[in-house]
Amino acid sequence: MKKSRCLVSTLCATTLVLSSAFGAPSAFAQTQGANLAPASVSPAASEVSETVVKAFAPSGTLRASINLGNPVLASLDPASGKPVGVSVDLAAELARRLGVPLQLVAVRSAGASVDNVNQDKADVGFFAVDPKRGQEISFTKPYVLIEGFYLVRDASPITTNAQVDQAGVTVAVGKDSAYDLFLSRELHHATIVRIPTSPAVVQGFLDQHLDVAAGVKQQLERDAAKAGGLRILDQRFMVIRQAMGVPKAKGADAAAYLAKFVEDMKASGFVAASLERHQIEGAAVAKDND
Repeated sequence: MKKSRCLVSTLCATTLVLSSAFGAPSAFAQTQGANLAPASVSPAASEVSETVVKAFAPSGTLRASINLGNPVLASLDPASGKPVGVSVDLAAELARRLGVPLQLVAVRSAGASVDNVNQDKADVGFFAVDPKRGQEISFTKPYVLIEGFYLVRDASPITTNAQVDQAGVTVAVGKDSAYDLFLSRELHHATIVRIPTSPAVVQGFLDQHLDVAAGVKQQLERDAAKAGGLRILDQRFMVIRQAMGVPKAKGADAAAYLAKFVEDMKASGFVAASLERHQIEGAAVAKDND
């Protein structure tokens, strides 16, 4: 079956929905273009089976969950107020290849983004690979690697990662984030204090007089510069493998198509170009063996 295709220069219409994580859903829809670097399109990528399109977009629109709580992946453009970033670019390109409009379902936390997909509020999402999430979601290989770091006060006696996991040490982390899931397994003595969203971690760390804040290095650097009197430990405590994912209920064909799509996006230079365009530092395009 032949389907109409949206051109890169004009892109499919994109509807922006601000989910309940922001308060009430947005009452308006916006159509947005995007200055995306065209990805090389193979015949296999340009001709998508009806089965795959129906699996991804049973409503006729691809709903992509976008986590604005991770600035490496997406943020709100201060000029337009619209989500921008590598995950938005990938969602737009996937919708283009499927030949359907795109709806961005924007949230402020990784946990809310996972809930969007698990609760059928979104068809596809962008997540850190984690065994717990993998029970319901089929992950691709990672497209980006992100580093997780610890932040402390300048006067803190903590200078190394090993000193964090000690009795009496309190660690602030975004609830249900990749850091929360990882540290819940890895920290055996320190106490984890879960903050509602990752962007609020440093403020929660300060307000509650906690010992350590854990999160995306870029977010910690921004918050430390604003607050002053804080420092980031020299060594990362984890590397986050950021991937795309679909509910396992959508079937093997959808999972296989998405896996191939991500590999195409890495190999064509699309992901690297997107990171450069959005001036993202500290994140690397994942390699085949990552």
